[in-house]
Amino acid sequence: MLRLAPWIIVLSLVLPVVGGTLFTVPPAFGYLPVLGGDDWSFRPWLELAATPGILRSVAVSFGSGLLATGLALIIVFLFLSTIANTRFDRWIQRLVSPLLSIPHAAAAFGFAFLVAPSGLLLRWLSPSLTGFERPPDWLLLNDPFGMSLISGLVFKEIPFLLLVSLAGLPQLNAGQRVMLARSLGYLPRVAWFKTVAPALYPLIRLPVYAVLAFATSTVDVAMILGPNLPSTLSVQVVQWFNDPDLSRRFLASAGALLQLLVTVSTLSVWWGLEKLIGTGFNAWIAGGNRQRFDGTLWLAGRGLMLIATLLPMLGLFALALNSVAGFWRFPDAWPGSITPSHWLQALPDLARPFWTTMVIATAASALAVAMVLAALEHEQRRNRPAPRALWLLYLPLLVPQVGFLSGITVLSQIAGQAPALWVVVWAHLLFVLPYVYLTLVEPYRRFDFRWLILGRSLGISVNQAFWRIRLPMMLRPVLTAMALGVAISVSLYLPTQMLGGGRIVTVTTEAVALSSGGDRRLIGVWAMVQAITPFIGFLLALLIPRLLWKERRGMQAL
Repeated sequence: MLRLAPWIIVLSLVLPVVGGTLFTVPPAFGYLPVLGGDDWSFRPWLELAATPGILRSVAVSFGSGLLATGLALIIVFLFLSTIANTRFDRWIQRLVSPLLSIPHAAAAFGFAFLVAPSGLLLRWLSPSLTGFERPPDWLLLNDPFGMSLISGLVFKEIPFLLLVSLAGLPQLNAGQRVMLARSLGYLPRVAWFKTVAPALYPLIRLPVYAVLAFATSTVDVAMILGPNLPSTLSVQVVQWFNDPDLSRRFLASAGALLQLLVTVSTLSVWWGLEKLIGTGFNAWIAGGNRQRFDGTLWLAGRGLMLIATLLPMLGLFALALNSVAGFWRFPDAWPGSITPSHWLQALPDLARPFWTTMVIATAASALAVAMVLAALEHEQRRNRPAPRALWLLYLPLLVPQVGFLSGITVLSQIAGQAPALWVVVWAHLLFVLPYVYLTLVEPYRRFDFRWLILGRSLGISVNQAFWRIRLPMMLRPVLTAMALGVAISVSLYLPTQMLGGGRIVTVTTEAVALSSGGDRRLIGVWAMVQAITPFIGFLLALLIPRLLWKERRGMQAL
């Protein structure tokens, strides 16, 4: 049975993504007999082309993806070039995982509460530094060019790109490369960019592409920070799918295919920029410049990373403060009073979405961990590398969610499958599996197999060696992978909204739905619950091994 595990993983991911994308095509061309579309036509595309502001929606989706990914990557590389194992560097590296676990919607709400004209930053600066006695009439959020959307995406994706970069650096002997370049007269930052950066980027190219695909097609962040009239393409597609008029599903399917084309175009342009910048970078390396810009690179790397770390933390503080604030007029820096009434008012409505969120997240994460452990155990027993097809597990991260989830929704309608909890769990599994695999694959392969040989020499079987030796000794990484899966599941909005049909309500769907309202106190409560929920999983991942092995000091060190 274990030999089938890798292929079960591949098929579980490839079939829904490819099949969902293919099932988007017929309704995009007017054919869906269930909804009265009996003939193929270009009517949905003509209707899409006639939609007011559709070109601006496409342009904002395209531009925000490119700019957000590019800026986040530049900031990460600037910071990595300044790493010298100082206290600041260790502090940043410790904060990467907590910042990464913050759901996108909660991070977007926190950013909005900071930079809004009546947000926390202007309150702290007014009126002494700005002279404002009332909130200025500035369009800082939901601007038509998507600048607030780009900023929010940059600050959210920096921790992810930094984490994958830190994971790739040990493979490059970065310290030795820089040391060799410095012996030739290069200053530290210039040496890093000339020797390490060209070797590091190919290792993180796939995660960069995943960030680019997400940034061009995000829905929840765009609903909170993106433009409204018109909104980004992905948001419009979701609105068309949720329209009570079922004939809009044809338009939505055409929009979903257009979103897929936008993402593919963005990836193609990025690939072209890679080649162009690579040519210029090689010319710069060959030029032999050793002394320029080192101080500027150091200052930019440190300063931008400090801002990128502090803003999400201040955003969480702004959420917490708004959730307990009483009367708070502008430009007061702090609320006039603190009250728990907002929490007490929201608690009855929070209970059911919270438990639904936890059930979905726990089920999807447990299934993902079981499937990944089976695949990795098969790989170890066969003593062969994983099938190349396992790289297809990145497919759900590279294809726009709205592009294939819309097809799965159409397929559910054709099959007569009503929205159900198990369907949402299965949809979450598509996005949890890749992250669980990435988290477990290295610890699993680095496990000292001599422990298993010792167990076999004492007469236990291969299966007993797995359950009684490998799994207990790998409990901490397994629980960490499970906690990461829970964090990913909690942050998912679109799979729950589309496949749940609005009937499966989670903390995330409710929090995003509140973005259209103006009650900051209520938004603060729901966003804080969403932000705190992933930390429950990580806390349990830390505590459970300590409690289980409190009498076995050697196991606590694993």
